[in-house]
Amino acid sequence: MVSRKERIEDILRHSVEPMHLEVTDESHMHSVPPGAESHFKVLVVSQTFADQTLVARHRLLNRALAAELTGGLHALSLHAWTPEEWFARGGVSAPDSPPCQGGSKAA
Repeated sequence: MVSRKERIEDILRHSVEPMHLEVTDESHMHSVPPGAESHFKVLVVSQTFADQTLVARHRLLNRALAAELTGGLHALSLHAWTPEEWFARGGVSAPDSPPCQGGSKAA
């Protein structure tokens, strides 16, 4: 069985031809059952994003991942950068996500 992480990676590789891609399952940080595969962080670096606004980049990625979003993917943190933007940041990974603020994990 193919994991949601693998499906997301495959979809993004085919839709935006990234030069760098990181897909992180952050479900364990939330109040979901083990193995839920419901919360993901994505860093995608692609020349496809050149001359696109941040909103346009996110819309493109959300359209590409529409089947996952309607099929149980609850949260998607997107970091969509051009190669130039990524290199300007030192080629770093996506920033850390904040702690969960909802459900039973809220203080």
